[in-house]
Amino acid sequence: MIVDCQECAMEHTAACDDCIVPVLLHQLAGPFELADEERQALDHLSEAGLVAPLRLVPRLDRNAAAG
Repeated sequence: MIVDCQECAMEHTAACDDCIVPVLLHQLAGPFELADEERQALDHLSEAGLVAPLRLVPRLDRNAAAG
């Protein structure tokens, strides 16, 4: 999974307020790849209330929408 806030449909909405991605991106430069195991770990931590959930909602492919 590629994580990139600029490709998220929820960018600049209230969903960003408690998303874990800005915390991760603050420590990294730009988009990054999240392995399935890492995403599962974040899901478990979120379910336990230890971190905010991943709220990434990929935007529709703009090229597919135009064609």
